[in-house]
Amino acid sequence: MEKSALIESVRRKAEGYFVRGEFFCSEAVVHTINELLGWPFPEDVVKMASAFPIGLGKSGCLCGAVSGGAMALGMAYGRKHGESMNEKMFQISAALHDHIKGIYKSTCCRVLVKGYEFTSPERKAHCVQITGEVAAWIAERLLEDPAIAQKINMAVNS
Repeated sequence: MEKSALIESVRRKAEGYFVRGEFFCSEAVVHTINELLGWPFPEDVVKMASAFPIGLGKSGCLCGAVSGGAMALGMAYGRKHGESMNEKMFQISAALHDHIKGIYKSTCCRVLVKGYEFTSPERKAHCVQITGEVAAWIAERLLEDPAIAQKINMAVNS
């Protein structure tokens, strides 16, 4: 699959999970990126993302999509006990933060949804868009990393 088509497919999948009510923002990103990577973690890993929606357990703080995105980056660049920290982890996580802040002027959930009635379809559409943006951005970065892109291509073509 062509890179741009694959990235757009990731965006649509993450958005679709949220739109259909199958997952909230953080869960949709984690599930979609786990799938993109060829399921290196059991599907249950999405449970770890379940505390992050609506700004960390409905507290309105860090955007759930961004939180889920950071968790998804950990799937690719994280470490196990006793391993050294991969420097890409910090760089790419900060870049995700900066990317979303550059587009939406904040990564704080309550700021991102200010002016929307929480239960409105407009607020949900806005959050769906952010979720898709996070998933697509991560997919693009992972596809730029030759070692990870190779794994993705094997997973996509199997």
